[in-house]
Amino acid sequence: MAVADTQPGPPLRLTDRAGSLTFLKGLLAVMRDLEAALLRESEGVRAGRIAEAMTGAPAKAQLAAAYTTGLEAAKANAIALARFAPEGLETLKLAQKRFAAVVETNQQVLATARAVSEGLIKALAEEVGRTRTPTVYGRPSHSPSPYGRGGANSGPLVFSRSL
Repeated sequence: MAVADTQPGPPLRLTDRAGSLTFLKGLLAVMRDLEAALLRESEGVRAGRIAEAMTGAPAKAQLAAAYTTGLEAAKANAIALARFAPEGLETLKLAQKRFAAVVETNQQVLATARAVSEGLIKALAEEVGRTRTPTVYGRPSHSPSPYGRGGANSGPLVFSRSL
């Protein structure tokens, strides 16, 4: 069973050194590919090319599923890995620390982009609402609405989701 297989089946059982090393090599390759996908996504979002950055989402989802499956198999075979490939297990631990840092950076970039976009939308909505509010004697005034909402001039805020 390859690490990239995400189909349900019998659990992976490592019984020798060759199988353990092959498994670790496959898991490290998945981690490397997923790390590269996250770095591309982070760089694209930082540069403001959000649509371009999100084009790799399907591949990233497959890699994430393979990574999760691989980690579950590694946990289930921890004793066998420690016995048959202790140096590979150490390599995996180091790669996991590096990968965790990349994931944390990616999450920070995405959270920042989300906060900035929410702030822009909120500011835009306030600006649109302010320009539609009539003033009477220099003070904002709302005409009564039969629907119990804002004012008679209030309408939906429409924006494009394609950037």
